Amino acid sequence: MKRKRFIAGATCPECKALDTIMLYTENNVEKIKCTQCDYQETQADDTVTRHARENESVIGVFKPE
Repeated sequence: MKRKRFIAGATCPECKALDTIMLYTENNVEKIKCTQCDYQETQADDTVTRHARENESVIGVFKPE
């Protein structure tokens, strides 16, 4: 059974609905899904994320447990 958590205050990029985004892990990959329109997004590979962020000034990256 997958543990699904809703992200408070999150807005769906597709349908713009508020508080409809849930976060869950499937096969060790974090995914988000909108319960309103079925929009889905998968976490990018760490090497892609690191490369894209190397020129940013980031204090910290949120990683839920």
